Amino acid sequence: MASSTISGPGSGYDTQAIVKALVGAERAPKDAQITAQQKDATVKLSAVGSVKTALEAYQAAITKLNNQAAFNGLAATTSEEKNAKVTLGDGAAPGKYSLKVENLATSSKVSSKVIEGGASGKANASDETQTLTITQSGKSYDVLVPGGATLQEVRETINTQLSAQGISANVLSDSNGGRLVLTSSNSGKDTDITLSGNSELAVGYDKGKPPVNANYSIDGVKMESTSNKITSAISGVTLELLDGDLTKTVTLTVASNTDTLKTSVQSFVTAYNTLMTAINAQTKVTATGDASTTTAGALTGDASMRQLVSSLRSELVNGKGAGSMTSLAQMGITTDQKTGLLSLEDKAWDKAVVKGAGDIAKMFTGDTGLITRMNKATSSYVGSTGTLATRATDLNTKLTDLTTEKADLDRRMEALQKSLSAKYTAMDTMIAQINASSSSIMTTLNSLNNPKSS
Repeated sequence: MASSTISGPGSGYDTQAIVKALVGAERAPKDAQITAQQKDATVKLSAVGSVKTALEAYQAAITKLNNQAAFNGLAATTSEEKNAKVTLGDGAAPGKYSLKVENLATSSKVSSKVIEGGASGKANASDETQTLTITQSGKSYDVLVPGGATLQEVRETINTQLSAQGISANVLSDSNGGRLVLTSSNSGKDTDITLSGNSELAVGYDKGKPPVNANYSIDGVKMESTSNKITSAISGVTLELLDGDLTKTVTLTVASNTDTLKTSVQSFVTAYNTLMTAINAQTKVTATGDASTTTAGALTGDASMRQLVSSLRSELVNGKGAGSMTSLAQMGITTDQKTGLLSLEDKAWDKAVVKGAGDIAKMFTGDTGLITRMNKATSSYVGSTGTLATRATDLNTKLTDLTTEKADLDRRMEALQKSLSAKYTAMDTMIAQINASSSSIMTTLNSLNNPKSS
């Protein structure tokens, strides 16, 4: 704002101070109101952002747990980890299996004849472009080999063109020269790679060993697989065959593991408590016994926060379990009535696991499980169009409007100061003129009354 330079020589008063005081008195109430609203909106915007971040983190954490593998309370082990690995998925059940692996599934690998010069040797010694046709599982792919192209250049072309089809190329070199080697990531019978076309690389190439299926047996039942990673042999169990050795009998065991189940349940409790702690920080009232010093959170009394907490707590007590488990309390999960935080009591948990570990898993997972219901109950609050995002947008709009309002106030006060300054300047000028006229008149009167002047 421009400052006044009125000195008041006519009136003798500090007109600059008078104008400043008048403008300040006019500005103060509205300025204080805008500042208070800006502070309130900024604090609420930060609070809404904190709750939104916490809620999104909560959803991500519990969604990771929404599968039977996390809650089924089972663990898979193998007696010979060098021969086979085993992991659990959805639908696994306790059991013990005897595995014998006769041979692993193999992939096709073919190599061209030796070409002098290694990787920089000419894959096409002519001046004309040749075509190398690579065929696998009934599909053919034509790779153009320009005149004078090197083995390295052909390798790069194949990898760029066919990597998505599971075919890769490399160059092996020794003192005799270089060979283009093609390898398939697909394994099993009838996945042979063959070369044809008018390319020199298709002449006299080494076809390598024919790819074969993995042959193995489970509990004496002979089985085959095109891959060494087998997902369908045992329901809910993935096998990875690592070595073929009929002299080895691998024992696969899928058994109850209450530690896994408890870890998952505790992870849910922790995720929920983290969210509730974040909400409580923004909605709590800190009482000091003195009304003047009692403080409230930025979102204390906020309707959307009350609805969110109500939705979360409603799902906690909405028993939709199965079998022996119909509530969280039965497995030792209780709620602190003051803070809303959950806790897991060990003795009650141990009894619940013995009674029905499978029923505990069903209570948390699946289409009607607690995790799915929690995600549905909170879905309207998150995302770019959710309640919290909309609330943040509204608060940002309000802050923008307040900034505009503050600028408008500055302009009005500047105009007021200029107007008052002009008025006080005119007044002071007029007083100066009156004072000058008064002085002149008094001088004349004094001279008329002086006897010496006649």
